[in-house]
Amino acid sequence: MSTEQPSIGVFDSGIGGLSVLRELQAALPGERFVYWADSGHAPYGERSTAFVRERSHAVVQALREQHRVKAVVIACNTATAAAIDSLRHAHPDVPIVGIEPALKPAAALSRTGHVGVLATRSTLASDRFQQLAERVGGDCHFHPQPCDGLADAIEQLAAHSQDDAAEDGAAVRSLIRTYVQALGPIGGGAGAIDTLVLGCTHYPLAWSDWVSATGAKVQLIDPAAAVARQLRRVLAARGALSEDGSCARAGEPRVHLQLELVSTGELAPLQAAVARWASPG
Repeated sequence: MSTEQPSIGVFDSGIGGLSVLRELQAALPGERFVYWADSGHAPYGERSTAFVRERSHAVVQALREQHRVKAVVIACNTATAAAIDSLRHAHPDVPIVGIEPALKPAAALSRTGHVGVLATRSTLASDRFQQLAERVGGDCHFHPQPCDGLADAIEQLAAHSQDDAAEDGAAVRSLIRTYVQALGPIGGGAGAIDTLVLGCTHYPLAWSDWVSATGAKVQLIDPAAAVARQLRRVLAARGALSEDGSCARAGEPRVHLQLELVSTGELAPLQAAVARWASPG
């Protein structure tokens, strides 16, 4: 029997889930991770619910059959909305943690009572999102803004070095400005949007571009850290938390535990994206 430490499976349609992975690595330094990019079937955000559900089940099944995963993180808002309930039903013995737009903390932080929600069209059209908005809305008004093409534009950055990605970076910045402007007035004035929820895991990878587009006028909300805290709680409750975050002996430098990368598309862009956005250091 293998004595290798079991891993945590993390999956997304592409590189977006790296924004979640880096928070998982920070919160759970003793864990091994398998990151699965379903790039051969991306993007999820502009696919049908049935397609995303089918791919999500295929990926989780592969993670269980091909890797020794003790938990699964759906690092994709679209896949969480489409498939988390059916995945939990199909795999009751493995904890599955998803991600969804952080509407509740955004509503609590907003002073104007107006929150912009930037996400894929599929996420915003899902029953799960609608139910969440109705449940936590109260006196807060949510302004959904589909961001067609933005996740794919961010994905394209991974295919180039930072020096060669100027054109793709300009495309990302242009789309972000367009979608921020489409929301309407932002800021602290009456009726203005003062809080933005980044409802796709790709979007935080362009954090500086969001800050440039909004300035100090709004608060940006990324739920990735909350996902990491939830997974830590789930693993601790099951007695499955690995506390030792180093393979080093006394006096030796710390060595982070293994991160295994899997892609149904080309692996090189994923490797470049990890080096750029999710290197454990």
